[in-house]
Amino acid sequence: MRRTALRAAAGLLMGCQAILAQTPAAGPTPSIPLQDALQRARTLQVGYLGAVTSSKLAHEDRVQARAALLPSVSYNNQFLYTQGNGTGFGRYIANNGVHEYVSQGNAHQTVNLGVGEFADYRRTGAAEALARARREIALRGLQVTVVNSFYGLLAAQHKQDSVQKAFDEANHFLDLSRKLENGGEVAHSDVIKAQLQASERQRDLRESQLALETQRLTLAVLLFPAFNEDFALVDDLHEPTELAPFPQMEERAAKNNADVRAAVAALNAAGHEVSVARGAHFPTLTLDYFYGVDAAQLATRTNGLRNLGYAATATLNIPVWNWGAIQSKVKQAELQQHQAQVELSAAQREALAHLKAFYAEADTAHQQLETLQASQDLAAESLRLTTLRYQSGEATALEVVDAQNTLVQSRNSYDDGAVRYRVALANLQTLTGTF
Repeated sequence: MRRTALRAAAGLLMGCQAILAQTPAAGPTPSIPLQDALQRARTLQVGYLGAVTSSKLAHEDRVQARAALLPSVSYNNQFLYTQGNGTGFGRYIANNGVHEYVSQGNAHQTVNLGVGEFADYRRTGAAEALARARREIALRGLQVTVVNSFYGLLAAQHKQDSVQKAFDEANHFLDLSRKLENGGEVAHSDVIKAQLQASERQRDLRESQLALETQRLTLAVLLFPAFNEDFALVDDLHEPTELAPFPQMEERAAKNNADVRAAVAALNAAGHEVSVARGAHFPTLTLDYFYGVDAAQLATRTNGLRNLGYAATATLNIPVWNWGAIQSKVKQAELQQHQAQVELSAAQREALAHLKAFYAEADTAHQQLETLQASQDLAAESLRLTTLRYQSGEATALEVVDAQNTLVQSRNSYDDGAVRYRVALANLQTLTGTF
């Protein structure tokens, strides 16, 4: 057991050393604005990069489908040997002689007399559009995540500053109550109350430091390819940001909603899939053109005769009976098309509902910011006046403590309100495409 524990500890130590080895060397602390954070996250987030890869794969599928519409050219070289029968001919009647050399180019084209290949090309185009829409959805979701973490860290920094101020104010109140007790102006119970308040603020300070560190680590994972906590953010949490009128947002959402665009592309792809399945009912024409040598000697001329020549074949394949397999595939494609229509209708309804809900959330948060800031200013003034009244013997220790708590709550509410507005605005922007 002891050896197992030592091995596990050694493995953990080696893992930590590997992580630290990847940590960038100390240098100037980067100051990162929101747009830079969004750009950094685009190059690292696995889910979004997976969507990018899927989009590129869909593009290659379309390239291959387009190539299938065009003739292909190949150059074939072959040597056939057949056991002779003493007459100069081979014993196998399928071969033209004992030795046969084939060296010729082949132009090949297969055409479905329905719309099979063309429908498949259009289907891959719709699939590529669907992959691009899903990539956009993944990008916008990533941006909301980054906005949430970015402003969450800024709010945690503000809250730590607020708690630090509250801790200093609690210690100031504790010193004040002790001085007044020594002068016989207040009872010892005021000192006890001040001590309890200072202890509580010390615990709050440690909790705020923990919350700040957690938020920093969360954002660091999104922004840096190697482990790095040494960064700063450009603080624009409380900078004014206007909210566009709802009709303007509605117009943008109608043009740039990625969810609806993805549903439309899925419906188009399902429709072309039906055409591809139905195309299997139609005949298939295969054309081949050969030019080169097919002779007993590998030469352009033999005994004065020209070996170079051409041949062409045309094959018409007519499907007659397949035990209902083709019709079953058509039925499957039609079911998928119907499901895509249902999903498109649902996406359109959800888009309108989300637009109204997100806009209402952003509008409410935006309107509350002014009152939250006013409440913070009033709470600060209330604490100042209550402290003065306590020094003059007109207020109790409980009133001072209550004023301190109110100020901390108002500061935190103001920061939380700013984060709420930023996140609500980011959610709204996922529908309008403007970040």
